[in-house]
Amino acid sequence: MIPSSARVIVVGGGIVGASVAYHLTKLGWSEVLLLEQNALAGGTTWHAAGLVGQLRTSNSMTKINKYSVELYPRLEAETGVATGWKTTGSLIVATSSERMIQLERTMAMAELFGVKAEMISPDLAFTKWGSLMRVGDVLGAAWLPDDGKCLPKETALALAKGAEMGGAKILEHVQVLDVLRQNGRVTGVRTQNGDIEAEFVVLCGGMWTRELGLKIGVSIPLFPVEHHYVVSEAIDGVFDELPVGRDPNRCIYYRGEGNQIMLGAFQAYTKPWDVQPVPSDFSNALLEPDWAKYADPLEAGKWRIPSLEKAKFEKFVNGPESFTPDNNFLMGETPELRGLFVMAGFNSVGIASAGGAGKYLAEWIVDGEPSNLCCTLQSFCWHGRWY
Repeated sequence: MIPSSARVIVVGGGIVGASVAYHLTKLGWSEVLLLEQNALAGGTTWHAAGLVGQLRTSNSMTKINKYSVELYPRLEAETGVATGWKTTGSLIVATSSERMIQLERTMAMAELFGVKAEMISPDLAFTKWGSLMRVGDVLGAAWLPDDGKCLPKETALALAKGAEMGGAKILEHVQVLDVLRQNGRVTGVRTQNGDIEAEFVVLCGGMWTRELGLKIGVSIPLFPVEHHYVVSEAIDGVFDELPVGRDPNRCIYYRGEGNQIMLGAFQAYTKPWDVQPVPSDFSNALLEPDWAKYADPLEAGKWRIPSLEKAKFEKFVNGPESFTPDNNFLMGETPELRGLFVMAGFNSVGIASAGGAGKYLAEWIVDGEPSNLCCTLQSFCWHGRWY
């Protein structure tokens, strides 16, 4: 049964929305209602690669991701829902002097935040990745032993279960059609089953968030973009606990998937999913494989991991995800409508960031500001309007 009111309504039941609801209950707010238009974790979360790295290019983002690494391993014991967490460590290779400088600066930031990290030699990087990685062009690598990976859908479900244990109500198959407002402040939401009053509304709907914002005059600069990764056939020497590998100069990442290799990419020229509106029933679904678009990342992956050169690929995952103009996610209260908060546009790092971002946004709602977080994210930029 849908309640007539709640203190906070969270719109969107992916890992981000589940994290916000979970952390609101941890702060003592039990009148929390999470609404998902389809099934929990059915939008972007379920097909994510599940990489959870701590170090980012800013202090605030590093603090957010570090908290996720601390949170996810303990969720199963707390909620009884397995998250598939594995502390594999991660390896970031540098193939240029500029990248070496960037990684060395990142190591300094890691020390400041208590993140275990060190620069290692190409030979040691070769050994850590099971002697499967070509390192002739590698100048050095960053090694982060506490990074890991999880099962994204299951992690979202664990957060949702934790929120319910804290008193939150979670409803699937309830679509939010509009945000209700009066005198410049949010007053609730309208669903296909009726109106629900609320003091705060949090939009965590991923690629659906922008369209809902446009209905109420709130500019949310994000757009769905295709994100690709492939999974190879079984390869000798590959095992699930291999470190997550990243080659930023070649724009690829890779990890063990059982005895297979997952190879993903952030391409220089992305392909938008130019569909308007984003279908409301697009749940647990993928777009068609695009091997032509993936040709460059595939070539880069075969160079870095020679075992892939003759391997067949059993799976091509083409899942749309929401990206923003500045490649930072959107987090905070909207200037157009008080009491309306947004946390969306994660640019394919939603799994790694959701734990910490949910914590700090919950604090922002409850206390008026996030604790111990430098609010210079500059990611909640409302003056860029897309039409």
